[in-house]
Amino acid sequence: MIEFSQQLCARALAALSELESRTVAADGGRLKLEWGALENRPGTEVDDLLWWDGDRLLGFLGLYAFGGPTIEIAGMVDPLSRRRGIGSALLDSALPLCRDRGPDRALLVTPRASVGGREFARGRGGVLDHSEHALVLHGAPDGAPHDDAPDHVPSDPRITLRRGTREDAVDVARLHTAAFGWSSATGEGPLSSGSAYTVMVEHGGVVVGTLRVTVEHGVGGVYGFAVDPRWQGRGIGRDVLRRVCRRLFADGVDRVALEVAVDNEHALGLYTSVGFTPLTTEDYYALPR
Repeated sequence: MIEFSQQLCARALAALSELESRTVAADGGRLKLEWGALENRPGTEVDDLLWWDGDRLLGFLGLYAFGGPTIEIAGMVDPLSRRRGIGSALLDSALPLCRDRGPDRALLVTPRASVGGREFARGRGGVLDHSEHALVLHGAPDGAPHDDAPDHVPSDPRITLRRGTREDAVDVARLHTAAFGWSSATGEGPLSSGSAYTVMVEHGGVVVGTLRVTVEHGVGGVYGFAVDPRWQGRGIGRDVLRRVCRRLFADGVDRVALEVAVDNEHALGLYTSVGFTPLTTEDYYALPR
């Protein structure tokens, strides 16, 4: 009943979308499925496990490494097919795959509003590692220039944005370490891949920040937004966020999403001041090796 997939075909992706719709309709909120990753699996190892009942998809579990030492696990079970052991069977099959890859840890992502998800994680020995708020922006950011103003004009003309290149990898790692305490290996990977790309922030020619931008199914995403601590408190983060979001909406996205650690009150205040609103909170449970 379980299909081990290295690369999802069109039929599987369509079935996944339908299962996601049924699950969200029953549970609310959202699921952290990372569609950009699902649609662009490299095909070199098993990343996805699917539970089929004939032609109907009833369960799914995806593995997401993002180039770092942690594997995130996220999935779903059809609301009408729960309490049948599908989730346990999928996780039992996924954990050996995680161990074979040798990550430092595996984190199971569950929506906080899902009582069943929390019970499942704890029942498997999961220990809460951290939590993140998922936020969404549905229109032009607050404080953005008027519609007749060129979107390339920042509030501070000394701030410039450009796409990252491989030569920026050292600066990206430096900024992530300074802003988040990440190791240099965390988040390693290509600076541009498919519809995702890295933006470098410069102030007077000095690299002071970076962020990752994605576009998936009409939804823009902002990730890994880091400003050098020595340059924080000068309005750079707000200026950059407004400009990036404005550009995404001009390019046709319906909304922009991002995530922030629940204990990062400074970043949360920045995002809400621009107009982002909370969508859900997700808990990350560290699973026993």
